[in-house]
Amino acid sequence: MKIIILTLFTSILLFAKTINIAVAANVSYAMPELKKEFNKLYPDIKIRYTLGSSGKLTAQIFNGAPYDIFISANMKYPQRLYKDALAITKPTIYARGALVYLSRKKLDFSKGIELLKDKSIKKIAIANPKTAPYGIAAFEVLKNANILDDVKSKLVYGESISQTVAYTTRATDIGFVAKSSLYSPKMTRFKKDINWVEVDNRLYTPIDQGLVILKKAKDKNEAKAFYDFMLSSKAKTVLEKYGYIL
Repeated sequence: MKIIILTLFTSILLFAKTINIAVAANVSYAMPELKKEFNKLYPDIKIRYTLGSSGKLTAQIFNGAPYDIFISANMKYPQRLYKDALAITKPTIYARGALVYLSRKKLDFSKGIELLKDKSIKKIAIANPKTAPYGIAAFEVLKNANILDDVKSKLVYGESISQTVAYTTRATDIGFVAKSSLYSPKMTRFKKDINWVEVDNRLYTPIDQGLVILKKAKDKNEAKAFYDFMLSSKAKTVLEKYGYIL
């Protein structure tokens, strides 16, 4: 009997399917729930995901990282992968991100973006615009509001939006972070209009977030299943819950 059970267990492991997903850091807060909902539909498919800035994940893919799907924070990087034949599906928008100002302290957000010029604001966290789409958006805000020169010396750069959130909540006076980060259980202590407000979306280009199946998964049906799930109403319900615009 033990031999039969062991053989059956081994067979299950052999037939278990795994998807390796490269996930932009801003989506990290929603991923556990997305994974849970997907596994309700496909309980035998195991999901592994790696978090990072979209730029760094793209570099890893170019260097042969064994990812099946790329969930990016913008469309630029998926488009680059598709152009270079490293993605087998055209980049598709699965959600649109939003940018917020966040502070550990109670601040007077009625001042708008001029608040960043106050002497009391000595350090401003921002994701690295060279690798993180939310950093690109934040830099665009500062340029379009004509205050970049006034605050440039205050900027502290995180390598991803997750690192930027860490800087914002532990070290700096304020930071530009993804709205999705506020829906993490660890972030519930921060209150709207007291600790955070949304950035005027007229100051930055919409953050269209892109999804592709990568070349390594061209014959992998389970990767297609997760891709389709990310574009489904179930996934959209989860993403809306985490502050994304659909």
